[in-house]
Amino acid sequence: MAQRLSTYLKNIYGEKVYRLSLSSGCSCPNRDGAIVYDEKTDTYHFDALAIDKTGLSGGCSFCSEGGSGEFAASFAPIDRQIDEAKARILQKTDARKFIAYFQSYTNTYGDIDRLRALYLEAINREEIVALSLGTRPDCISSEMLDLLKELNSIKPVWIELGLQTIQEKTAKRINRGYKLDTFLDTYHKLKSIGITVIVHVILGLPGETKKDMLETVRFLSRLCPTLDGIKLQNLQILKGTRMYEEYLHEVNILEAASGKGNDAFIKCDFHIMSMEEYTDLIAECIALLPEKCVVHRMTGDGPRKLLVEPLWTLDKKRVLNMLTRKTKDLFKEV
Repeated sequence: MAQRLSTYLKNIYGEKVYRLSLSSGCSCPNRDGAIVYDEKTDTYHFDALAIDKTGLSGGCSFCSEGGSGEFAASFAPIDRQIDEAKARILQKTDARKFIAYFQSYTNTYGDIDRLRALYLEAINREEIVALSLGTRPDCISSEMLDLLKELNSIKPVWIELGLQTIQEKTAKRINRGYKLDTFLDTYHKLKSIGITVIVHVILGLPGETKKDMLETVRFLSRLCPTLDGIKLQNLQILKGTRMYEEYLHEVNILEAASGKGNDAFIKCDFHIMSMEEYTDLIAECIALLPEKCVVHRMTGDGPRKLLVEPLWTLDKKRVLNMLTRKTKDLFKEV
């Protein structure tokens, strides 16, 4: 049976561990234009000359300006970020142990010496028990692997890879910018040096069926070496993203067709799941996971000011209660 993150951490550290959302000041090659798609060969490659300094060239279509880390700190000296993030948590708890969590953008994309100094500063803090970095599979060079191995010899390093889906058609549509083979290659390299790998999956991407989504989770559950952790999240349509524009376009087409009585003939790519439907799907996903796989997330809550759909995610307490009820028999609790 899979494990909840809270159970996993308590078993290792003997107490509750809290995540500190930090910023490395990194960008993303898919946003700044460095990743180029060659239609003739159906491949992706890096091209430094293609970089757009405005950082507005592209990115995954679901990704907002905050780079999947709307609640992370803005970039500042790491010691200051840690102290400020701790202070917020200590207002409500007596926490003593923390994970330095760098989620926004691509935290292995940048000058290797700068990142080494940054992450060493974080990981060497006594109260930090692990370092967690969100990144892309195509942004882990041999030099970065060496750095991760060095950091992992000090304290555990978790790498969160944004896969989202194994369906290549969907990946191209959302402008993910790399192929599944790239993910697999990086996954095995990370596992070979003892890095804990967590994979991020989005459920409800446009054009995907329930079968497609379960295929992604089933594929990950069969990885060898075994997957360490997974984050499952519902698709969030946020204002200011390309996906928001696509969603609006589809809504407008449906509204126009409905006025003429033709809406039954329109194929819809976007299916916004209900809370009941989504939580049922999560239970099916959890049941597929291998033993000891740690579930780091089962839902997401985007910023209220940007969220368009699904609005039920704003009622976080209700969502979590429903998830707990539907998955209570699917987790190993000790």
